[in-house]
Amino acid sequence: MDEVQKLLESGLLELYIMGAASTEDAAYVALMAEKHNEVKAELESIEIALEAYSMKHAIAPDPVVKPFLMATIDYMDRLEKGETPTFPPLLNKNSKVSDFKPWLDRPDMNPPEGWADIAAKIIGYTPEVTTAIAWIENAAPPEIHTDELESFLIIEGSCNIRLDGEDNYFSAGDFFTIPLYVSHTVLITSDIPCKVIIQRGKVAA
Repeated sequence: MDEVQKLLESGLLELYIMGAASTEDAAYVALMAEKHNEVKAELESIEIALEAYSMKHAIAPDPVVKPFLMATIDYMDRLEKGETPTFPPLLNKNSKVSDFKPWLDRPDMNPPEGWADIAAKIIGYTPEVTTAIAWIENAAPPEIHTDELESFLIIEGSCNIRLDGEDNYFSAGDFFTIPLYVSHTVLITSDIPCKVIIQRGKVAA
């Protein structure tokens, strides 16, 4: 059995779509989807099937997983069309909005038409780190990260990142890293969507 067929029959694609795959497995699926059209097509087919199931059973799709899945598909499409991969700088407490000017100034780095709640555009990917521009309209639901560190640099707007019920207010230019194993919710406090650079990095075992 070749590698593609083995992946298609492994159940890993379903876990990836549902956001339940490990960071390492998710990176592997993304790489295989970039290389093999049949893997990409199967991912799209699974997503459609799960959305149909969710609607039939009145189950709302995860509001965080879906926009990042769509961002992954968009990124793979861009690479297939010849976009050169880029490697944005790692976020840290000294990061500035100007550090990301080459990506922020791109005319195609806008949320998709008709977006709601959360949208994202991936601007850099390695097996260790994914970097994206994200837009959050009202709020992002509670999450807990156990195997990756998530950092933000606020570009526009303002928000309250609530950690285990404790408020943390941020505005343009602010940097923050979400601790592991802590429930966090993002609440938008500005009249405009909060635009951020978001970076998710794999935690070393």
